[in-house]
Amino acid sequence: MFRSLAGYNYRVWFIGALVSNIGAWMQATTQNWVVLTELTENDAVAVGFTVALQFGPQLLLVPITGLIADRFDRRKILMVTQSLLMVLAVGLGLLLVLGHAELWHLYAFALGLGIVNAIDAPARQTFVSDLVAEGNMSNAVALNSASFNAARLIGPAFAGFLIVLVGSGWVFLINAVTFLAVIGALMMLRTSQLQRMPRAPRTRGQLVAGVRYVARRPDLVVVFVIVFLIGAFGMNFPIFSSTMAVEFGRGAGEYGLLSSILAIGSLTGALLAARRERARMRVIIAAAGFFGLAALVAALMPTYWLFAVSTIFIGFGAVTMLTTANGYVQTTTEPAVRGRVMALYMAILMGGAPIGAPIVGWVANEAGPRWALGVAAVASVVAFAIGLTWLIVSRGLRVARHPEYRWRLAVTYDGVLANDTLTASMPVIRSTPVPSTTSAIAVVSENTAPVRP
Repeated sequence: MFRSLAGYNYRVWFIGALVSNIGAWMQATTQNWVVLTELTENDAVAVGFTVALQFGPQLLLVPITGLIADRFDRRKILMVTQSLLMVLAVGLGLLLVLGHAELWHLYAFALGLGIVNAIDAPARQTFVSDLVAEGNMSNAVALNSASFNAARLIGPAFAGFLIVLVGSGWVFLINAVTFLAVIGALMMLRTSQLQRMPRAPRTRGQLVAGVRYVARRPDLVVVFVIVFLIGAFGMNFPIFSSTMAVEFGRGAGEYGLLSSILAIGSLTGALLAARRERARMRVIIAAAGFFGLAALVAALMPTYWLFAVSTIFIGFGAVTMLTTANGYVQTTTEPAVRGRVMALYMAILMGGAPIGAPIVGWVANEAGPRWALGVAAVASVVAFAIGLTWLIVSRGLRVARHPEYRWRLAVTYDGVLANDTLTASMPVIRSTPVPSTTSAIAVVSENTAPVRP
């Protein structure tokens, strides 16, 4: 489960990212609480608009940000973006502490955060391939998710406590300090041990190369559709948690606690993903269906504590789906276009928020937060149905009598038992990293055994 931590570079990065992620979750929790309760009177649409501004640039800038991750040194990119994020946190924190913050300030901050994160996200996602060997990439991606969700377990609850104790502005300033951990980790990395992957050539058509690559991969198209539907309409946790906390008559502390309880399931899903040998398509599809069921159950919970417990299953389904999808996309994509494909992936995941968040916020305002959770459940069921239909059609899945047991049914794949033979058509992409002392770029890609979905 933790095999990637054996390497020095990944271990240093993991620790620095964990500290920074805790601060990021503190900030995200505080940002939405400030919009909902301090700058508006429980306006869920304003929260949704803030989320849309924060994630909209992921969609608009995808051709550029992916090429940046493929063409330039990802370590240097991250040092710049993390420094800019720290400056933004300081600026908004000072506005809140000094009592000058207005709603438009939060909107501007969310937009600035979105622009910087649009560049940071694909570089950060693909940076894992610079830190570990190809065989450990799926494990490292899952551990990154575990770090993110371990931070979610701590950060929101700590933010709720700090909002009450010292005020929301100081939470942003404390988060600014946590960026020093990840910047320090980037400076401590042993550059001689980094895996140098191929850089995108300076030729025509490179901005859309990622889109063309995905268009030739039906399996990736299905993954992206599932991620979009759940990302746009199901992953609006700030809206669900804040409005349900108000629904039950609770305050900032209980709101932060909801996010932390949800992270119990999220962390469990990430760690279980780390145990798997590789990311499989069937896990993505099953997790999408599980998430929809969990959202429906959560919408029906009559008390705060029952709702809180139900969020564990929401977190488990969401992170299992996202971690597996992330690992599947990275490990089956050619290294030369991995940054652009991951930028497209992040754009679809995060860029769906400008579409889904305002709609979910409006539903929460007009019909109540339970109906907003119902929207998430419906979107997830649709995603599950699309994935299952593709799996049945493309893989020739059928239900037939088991050849060895008279009264038992089995799933077959083109007439063969699917237990061990159900495979994806795309090979695992293995690449030989370019030594750090070599000035030329050279990559060897080989087709190995097909990926099991």
